[in-house]
Amino acid sequence: MDGFDHILNWTLKVGSHPFPGPDGGTCITEAAIVAAGFPYQPVKSVEDMPACFSRPICRLAMRLNDEASDAERQRLLPYVTRLACADTPEVEHQRAVYIHARSSYPFTFPFTFQEGLAVLKGALAIGRQADALGPDTVKTRMGAVQGRATTDTSVPDTDNTLLSKIKGWFGAAKQSEPAA
Repeated sequence: MDGFDHILNWTLKVGSHPFPGPDGGTCITEAAIVAAGFPYQPVKSVEDMPACFSRPICRLAMRLNDEASDAERQRLLPYVTRLACADTPEVEHQRAVYIHARSSYPFTFPFTFQEGLAVLKGALAIGRQADALGPDTVKTRMGAVQGRATTDTSVPDTDNTLLSKIKGWFGAAKQSEPAA
């Protein structure tokens, strides 16, 4: 779990944001841009993404991000490093067909968050995978952007957040495991 500390310290929020706060405070695609090594930029549509990002996958990820509850949205954090996976036009078409076949997307969003997450996983399995990024690389990139934040985001830093609970669960699990 230690390898995900850099992501657990980032908070995903609804919509596009001018600049993240110290807790992250961006949508999934804005966080993905930073994780991939690009300068931070607001993303209002998939056309704003660098070319190495899969348009159908990012479109689905943005919809999941914006339709999810605050708690559900944080479950997208492990996918931040996987969106920079654009492939050939044929593969991108296959991904779009895969997503569309499992929904009436893009016109309606008939599935639950869990069903949408399963569609995201399936679409990510088609074609080229994003380059594997080491935890230190992502931590450095995301930390640099967080360090430049001049204002807090609207997400309170309290012990009631899902991220605090997850950190607590894993911290408690480490302490309760028997010594080897």
